[in-house]
Amino acid sequence: MSALPVYRWRLAPDGYATYRQLRAMGLWPGGQDVAAELQRPRGRRGPLVAYLYRIDRAKPVRAMTPAKCAALERANAARRICPNCRRDAGYRIPPSRGMCTPCADSSASAA
Repeated sequence: MSALPVYRWRLAPDGYATYRQLRAMGLWPGGQDVAAELQRPRGRRGPLVAYLYRIDRAKPVRAMTPAKCAALERANAARRICPNCRRDAGYRIPPSRGMCTPCADSSASAA
């Protein structure tokens, strides 16, 4: 049993938001503890749980520094290079596939 207040799905009072809702508002929890839980029943399985934070205690998201922005651009650029053909795929290659679409298609047809 939890000491947090628990609300049913879509019945949370105003003033609370999930992490994603805070981010959409340009905020982040700012070190505050979870204020409440939101639960959605799922039949025989356990309920889905979302944690709620107080909006009035949330802080504005910190601006990205130029160095962090440049590092993020380099990391994304590295994920666009196909390890097979060494070409820029034009999109981030999913780790599940591990290579660009033309290479994946050619390897699937060769097998």
